[in-house]
Amino acid sequence: MLRIRGSIGDWPVDLTLEMDDSDWARFGAQLQVSKTDEVSAAAAKPLNQDEALWQIAKDLLRKAGQLSGPDLLEQLEGLTGSAASGKRLLVRLRHCADVKVLSGGDTPLYSWREPA
Repeated sequence: MLRIRGSIGDWPVDLTLEMDDSDWARFGAQLQVSKTDEVSAAAAKPLNQDEALWQIAKDLLRKAGQLSGPDLLEQLEGLTGSAASGKRLLVRLRHCADVKVLSGGDTPLYSWREPA
C-alpha cells in the first residue's frame, strides 16, 4: 500500500494505492538507478514492497540533493502512510553509504553523495 498526502493548491489530497508484488516490481523497474550492479540485481529479482519503498526513498533524496531531517521524515511518512515506516526509512538512510548526515543547528541535514 502506498499513501500520498499533501495538497494541490488549497485542496487537501489523501490518496491510498493498493499494489501487489507484481505492481511494485513494475514500479521499481521504472526507477532510474545510477549503479549498473543495482540495475542488474533489480532485473534479476523483482522488488518486494519494502525494497521498492527503499529505492523510492533513496531516489527522493538523490533528486532533492539535500533535505532537513523533519522535511525528509514528512515526505517518507507521506510515502509509506505511517509514521513508524517513515522513521524506519529515515534510520536506514542515516546509515546508507550514499547519504551524508550533518548534525548542527536544530535539525540534521541529509545530503546525497554522488558515487566516486
